[in-house]
Amino acid sequence: MKFVGAHVSASGGVDNAPLNAMAIGAKAFALFTKNQRQWVAKPLETKTIDAFHKNLEASSILPKHILPHDSYLINLGHPEVEKLEKSREAFVDEIERCRILGLDRLNFHPGSHLLKVPKKDIEYSEKIIEAELKCLDVIAESMNRAIEATKDSNVKLVIENTAGQGSNLGYKFEHLGHIIDKIEDKSRVGVCLDTCHTFTAGYDLRTREAYDKTMDTFESIVGSQYLMGMHLNDSKPKLGSRVDRHHSLGQGEIGWDAFSFIMNDSRMDDMPLVLETIDESIWTEEIKALYALIGQ
Repeated sequence: MKFVGAHVSASGGVDNAPLNAMAIGAKAFALFTKNQRQWVAKPLETKTIDAFHKNLEASSILPKHILPHDSYLINLGHPEVEKLEKSREAFVDEIERCRILGLDRLNFHPGSHLLKVPKKDIEYSEKIIEAELKCLDVIAESMNRAIEATKDSNVKLVIENTAGQGSNLGYKFEHLGHIIDKIEDKSRVGVCLDTCHTFTAGYDLRTREAYDKTMDTFESIVGSQYLMGMHLNDSKPKLGSRVDRHHSLGQGEIGWDAFSFIMNDSRMDDMPLVLETIDESIWTEEIKALYALIGQ
């Protein structure tokens, strides 16, 4: 019941992504449906869509085990009106691209408030808290607008937790819970947990006790019913560092035990478990190693 893969390249066309997934023995994968560092992309051509479906069928990977990621440029909590609207329009386009490809979820980073306050400012904490709450509300409003604009779609908006680097929000489970609470159609929302982000945000995963505590906290604040995918990454930075730097499995601060807990946790059944580790050349070995953990 575990479906492990990696974020594979879609260079040359999205139809290449299933082929790249097959090449590493993946049973799931992630991809960008357009260039992740450009605002606008030409519409998907019929021949590309048909080739994607043909290659996907050949791979035997189901659409529900695919976790597309939106553009890194999009900020659904942007404090500037013009840039916020640009992000909202681009986000709707990303949802539509997923729908056209027959995919049922879209992974995205929630957003950033971009406030720059000197830490020597005596009101630093108050200003940051105020900025975070306002930004979380804007993100929820952006999501509600996107859902309304695509109400004929079944694509779920899957919020990825973050490390909390810079002014990025989503590093606290409370952030995710706050956003979801304000979503009007909760059937269209989900969460992707990134192990590196979770760890560097301050949630330990390294021991059985720590893992259970973290997942119980997620359950009580967010709810495991919203979990729709995971990114499996070790971490170069230490626990609680709020720095986002991935590492190959077992080579970072998290270690192998956490991934054994995940591979034997029924809450992670039947969803995409996606590697974003730093060495693509060992993805095949990492996938095999993860499956070997089942039952241990």
